[in-house]
Amino acid sequence: MAVRKGSTLVLETTPRVISYGAVGSKKESEGPLAAGFDQLFPDSTLGEETWEKAECRLQKEAIRIAMEKGKVEPEQLHCLFAGDLLNQCTSSIYGLREVGAPFVGLYGACSTMAESLVMASLFLEGGFGEKAAAITSSHFCSAERQFRFPLEYGGQRTPTSQWTVTGSGAVILGKEIRGVKVCGVTIGRIRDMGVTDANNMGAAMAPAAADTLERFFGDTGRKPAEFDLIATGDLGKVGSDLLLEVLEKDGWSLSGRHNDCGLMIYDRERQQVEAGGSGCGCSASVLCAHILPALERGELKNVLFVATGALMSTTVVQQGESIPGIAHLVWLAADPA
Repeated sequence: MAVRKGSTLVLETTPRVISYGAVGSKKESEGPLAAGFDQLFPDSTLGEETWEKAECRLQKEAIRIAMEKGKVEPEQLHCLFAGDLLNQCTSSIYGLREVGAPFVGLYGACSTMAESLVMASLFLEGGFGEKAAAITSSHFCSAERQFRFPLEYGGQRTPTSQWTVTGSGAVILGKEIRGVKVCGVTIGRIRDMGVTDANNMGAAMAPAAADTLERFFGDTGRKPAEFDLIATGDLGKVGSDLLLEVLEKDGWSLSGRHNDCGLMIYDRERQQVEAGGSGCGCSASVLCAHILPALERGELKNVLFVATGALMSTTVVQQGESIPGIAHLVWLAADPA
């Protein structure tokens, strides 16, 4: 069973990564991590009639790839933990309905990849199953329609805005002898510093990332220097700078260890994504196309994956409310660590 250290759970059975799949679209194929994707579609429609159906296709392909790579049959999956940005977890429900495995829908905004990994890991740690999957996705066009303006509106993008990744990541965990290990998790707390600008998600999420990291270090006694990579979710340039500033003031330096998924997936100079990438599919894609392969190859040995989410409601934000943030942490280690 997991050992509680403050608000961090250290996993004794250390669930392992069996397989994973990363799917993206045209913009992701033009970014620096393109070679790590399992499948890249030439355009954002993915051959579907609507943006929402295209996003469902992302999850459908990601789990298919992960299952094929891991030689996992649907009946072997004791639970799917999945979510996305759309109302009622549309992409997850419609994208995964044909898998036929038990399903738990989650909403953590852009933190959903870490949230689903946390839940899948604890599910296995508790002895409730032998294999479980964590899946999420996002799509630039469906997200713009729901959270901002339809593309036809032609609105101007601000320098603090971020580009929603059209991508999906799926990870299958199991009680294997070998493989990348999930060593521990820290569940995020809701943090709200009063940010009301829906085009500045990084500023809204940075305080939550700082809170989760500080709790993890305090709970475990670990130091940032012990990790090869501390990868936050999609804070982008603005949020990453704020995170480092807050942690420095509190005595924690991530110098040389930190990178952000929103800064890794695109080339900001060449791809015109303003402050970087965002969306559920951002951290999911980077995890499955870059971080997990690097852990398997031994290029990385000890990683903190800290996906961040802006828990905004379009209705309430339009009424003048602020944007709460959250960040969930998953501690990953190569085998042997």
